[in-house]
Amino acid sequence: MYLPTAFGNLSVSRFFAARSAEPTDKFKDETLMDRQRKMIEAVLCITLAALGARAQTMAPGQYTDLGGSPGLRQNSFQNQTMGSVPTGTVSPQPIPLSLADAIERGLRQNLGVLLSSDAQLSAQGHLTQARSPLLPDFSARVSETAQKINLAAEGFSKIAGRFPGFPLLVGPFGYFDMRVAFSHSLVDFNLLASERSSRQNAAAVKFSYQDMREAVVLVVGSTYLQAIAAAARVDTADAQVQSAQALYNQALDMRNVGISAGIDVLRAQVELQSRRQQLISARNDFAKQKLALARVVGLPLGQDFTLTEKIPYETPEPITVEESLDQALKSRADFQAALSQVHAAEQMVRAATAEHLPSLSIYADYGAIGSTPSTVLGTFTTYAALRIPIFAGGRAHGDAQVAQAELNRSRQQLENLRAQVEQDVRDGILDLQAAADQVSVAMSNVDLAERTLTQARDRFASGATDNIEVVQAQEAVASANESYISSLYEYNLARVELARATGSAERGYRQYWKEK
Repeated sequence: MYLPTAFGNLSVSRFFAARSAEPTDKFKDETLMDRQRKMIEAVLCITLAALGARAQTMAPGQYTDLGGSPGLRQNSFQNQTMGSVPTGTVSPQPIPLSLADAIERGLRQNLGVLLSSDAQLSAQGHLTQARSPLLPDFSARVSETAQKINLAAEGFSKIAGRFPGFPLLVGPFGYFDMRVAFSHSLVDFNLLASERSSRQNAAAVKFSYQDMREAVVLVVGSTYLQAIAAAARVDTADAQVQSAQALYNQALDMRNVGISAGIDVLRAQVELQSRRQQLISARNDFAKQKLALARVVGLPLGQDFTLTEKIPYETPEPITVEESLDQALKSRADFQAALSQVHAAEQMVRAATAEHLPSLSIYADYGAIGSTPSTVLGTFTTYAALRIPIFAGGRAHGDAQVAQAELNRSRQQLENLRAQVEQDVRDGILDLQAAADQVSVAMSNVDLAERTLTQARDRFASGATDNIEVVQAQEAVASANESYISSLYEYNLARVELARATGSAERGYRQYWKEK
């Protein structure tokens, strides 16, 4: 089965260079808000997975309250994925930036990836801490002691009074001691289950890191596509200015020879000024979109760059929900992280239950002790200790209840995520199919609008009508081109989001560039 990504064949048979007008403010705002909402929803589950992993315990009876506002956590996560740690020096010359370069930079410098990598390091540290009590402990010590004792302080004053000459001060005296020690916990089911839980937590954090990389591919790809669309709007707005300028010159010439009225010149001039305003706005939006892209991928904001890609379009191949869902459940790292959290919670239940079980440990030391280093004699100590809990104030029962509640919550979150994965896949397929249909309609509408404009100009040039039809036709062409740009952007974004929903965003991107 072929799963589409946003990285189709870039040698597009048709592109919209210089054929669109600036969208209305309302349309742009709605589009940007929808895109931001989709990106936030797509990656919010990673935050919950990471927080769930941190909530898992590394020792019995110790749990972390997630707390806090979900809205605050969502905003914090959005700030992470939309930020970066800029690197490199600013070059006076613009640098080329392809989609592949942008994604690679994002995977290296995006703040979300960097913080998630640090979370992996922290999880490995917790795992090492949990594993430490299960390993043997070796130590060595060397000491030399000097003492002088007041026997009266030890309760010997009455005895000293009965025996004349009994000294109340003893010393100074001392001894020298050097030895090595060994201790090991042979049997401790509580520690063993805690270590297994920590191992699952570390696996969950690793999966969360992989999921963060998938999210960064989505964010960078979406931002790059937005920048391409903004560049296309600049080109089409500039083309509309040139078209309006030609109409104005035509109306002016026709008025000068007495063919048309002065109102046609004024109408054409108003249209020209409106198109110039839209061009200014389009250029400003494009510059701001480039800044947003630089922030996501870690480029210095002072570094200018040129986009080397055009928005691709390929007819999507048939996709089935069943195959896509099966791949998503196998490939999505956030789902695998949730599974690991369930396993970690199960081990913590075992750890809490094992608190009432006996534990066995051993200890041994060997060394030399004497009044001076030259008079030392060898000594040793060995023992085995069997600890049998009898009553600990109900702590084991309380820990078991807390661990069971954590397990229930992890299982509920897993099933909720399973349903969310299916919804993401179904939404992605629906969006892709709808976007492909919109592209086809938009392409046809551009042709119709351009033919209408040509006929309106011919009618105006022949004097059959005034230039109202021409102005209206120009606006129709601008609207059609804007719809075409937006539909192409929506289509490619739908491909990225479907790849993200099936857990193949990074893998699909790398496979595409390998084949290319």
